Amino acid sequence: MKADLHIHSSFSLDGRTDPVTIVDIAINRGIGCIAITDHNSFEAYDLIKDDGRLIVVPGEEVSSKEGHILAYGIDRQIQKGLSVIETIEAIHDAGGVAFAAHPYRWWSGLGERAVLDNPFDGIEAANSRSYNKDNLGSAALAAKVGCPVSAGSDAHTTRHIGCGYITLPDGLTSWSEVLREMMSGTLPATSSNRHTGSTLRYGFKSIGLWISRGFRKM
Repeated sequence: MKADLHIHSSFSLDGRTDPVTIVDIAINRGIGCIAITDHNSFEAYDLIKDDGRLIVVPGEEVSSKEGHILAYGIDRQIQKGLSVIETIEAIHDAGGVAFAAHPYRWWSGLGERAVLDNPFDGIEAANSRSYNKDNLGSAALAAKVGCPVSAGSDAHTTRHIGCGYITLPDGLTSWSEVLREMMSGTLPATSSNRHTGSTLRYGFKSIGLWISRGFRKM
């Protein structure tokens, strides 16, 4: 079973797709499990958690002071703007696990040192909106630490849904089973990679959004 564990909906400031449509598209593309990890928002989960057609892992992409952190299995929204260790502790307090999101991304990744210096539960090893070299670095970092991995499309539009995923055993029926399987070892992580053209488009878009936010990080 394929699990795309990094998708953004219209509840993210830079997302465009409503959560129900994300579920429809994921199913059509053979994805059996998703996590909608909106920026500092937990609203999408309540809209799709009882869909019944695929497994939905409760999630959020939290903006810590140093970079983005993926929260899985949480029961509430995690506050943004905390330090890395404070964010990890808040995720654990909410019943979840903390994964370092795209650690080598220059704009929002934590960087290698922050990952090594903090008690992360896992690392996102493949992200379809990261460069190939960054994904290779993330996978190598996870292997060095010896921690579980996640993977996802990081889709902000319908086009990329399903372009990144981990492969899980068939037969899982709940998000808690998915997390147990994830935490039990290193699963195969697959994704496409960002190319120069998309990077330029993303850069212009990000700068525009940054200006519109009053030069504040997301």
